[in-house]
Amino acid sequence: MTPPPPPSRWPAPYKAAISFTMDNLGEAQDVLNGKWPHPIGTHPAVTNQLPRMLSLLEKHNIKATYFAESWSLSAYPDAIKSLQDAGHEVAWHGYQHEVWKNLSLEAEQENFDKSWEEARKAGIKYEGFRPPGGSINDGTWGLLKEHGVRYVSPLGELGIGKEGVVVLPFEWRGVDAFWYMDKFRGIREDHGEREELENPEEDMKGWLTSKMEEIRQTGGYLSVLFHPFLQTDEKKFAMLEEVLGMIATEKDVWVAPCKEVAEWVRGHPGSFECGR
Repeated sequence: MTPPPPPSRWPAPYKAAISFTMDNLGEAQDVLNGKWPHPIGTHPAVTNQLPRMLSLLEKHNIKATYFAESWSLSAYPDAIKSLQDAGHEVAWHGYQHEVWKNLSLEAEQENFDKSWEEARKAGIKYEGFRPPGGSINDGTWGLLKEHGVRYVSPLGELGIGKEGVVVLPFEWRGVDAFWYMDKFRGIREDHGEREELENPEEDMKGWLTSKMEEIRQTGGYLSVLFHPFLQTDEKKFAMLEEVLGMIATEKDVWVAPCKEVAEWVRGHPGSFECGR
């Protein structure tokens, strides 16, 4: 007889988990780099693309996590309210999208302080952090614990990390920028992909389809990341809707915001040792 499959580590009846996430809210990084010549609060990614994305998420009944820069909370209060009113999580993505691995411990502390002040004024309590650039430093763990951050979403492995902070990783192929942006050509090559892609939308969708089957078989977790500023044409929006439809119809895969997944992982530490 074929032995029965091992019990799932996810909530019944699910075999795996997925979080749909978004990053970068408006022009925070462009302002930091002196590359934003327009009035503050007018970025088309927020005024045009984000409302369409929220409509698609509502259509497919998916609750997302938006990792937004704290600088942007006061620049786009209506967008933040729309996210919260729709039941989406607003999490932290640095103050102005500073590449996190390049920060000193002193600069990290300053970033936390400025960001938490903006969050306080906006009435937001952060539970999660995705470091811009994908990596954190050794000193970050203590600051996360000190500020009550319950999970972090870097490149890495699923599990419970230092200071008891849950790790909900992303991987480059699950990020639209990996497929769409020229500046990711080197990372694509490092991952065995072609530097120049003829049909990046189909390439990303194909990878996500295979990855979803993989996590179903292994009991894994997938963080899917779409940036509003990259949804610039109908082909990209069509692919986004196909992906959302695919996610929404996976009856044995738990689709939940990062904070809900992190809470489950924290409550079942024996099933989520890093590397398992």
